[in-house]
Amino acid sequence: EVQIVESGGHWVQPGGSLRLSCVTSGFTFEDYAINWFRQVPGNERERVGCIIMGDDRRYFDPFVKGRFTISSDRAKNTVYLQMNNLEPQDTAVYYCAAGPDIGLECPNSYAMHYWSKGTQVTVSS
Repeated sequence: EVQIVESGGHWVQPGGSLRLSCVTSGFTFEDYAINWFRQVPGNERERVGCIIMGDDRRYFDPFVKGRFTISSDRAKNTVYLQMNNLEPQDTAVYYCAAGPDIGLECPNSYAMHYWSKGTQVTVSS
């Protein structure tokens, strides 16, 4: 019954922008932290950031360098990742995941309840 559907990844030139969307259903949206991760083949998965839906707190990994933002449309149970000034190093499969609100920052990846299937982002000339 639970669904978490991600879309928006494709090829973009360095310096360009993309917006990824994460549409959820089947659980209480406001009780969760919605997280963004990314993974390069052969590398470990790393966190991009998250939004705590209960109070709209947002967190980002330092590599973001102020280029990304997370927003939400509560009426649509949807979270967006806006990525600006993209760099080749941002090339990866990006995932959306829902995890518990632990009252601090983003929950650990092992605590995620639901995962999207991922979407490929490729940044190159």
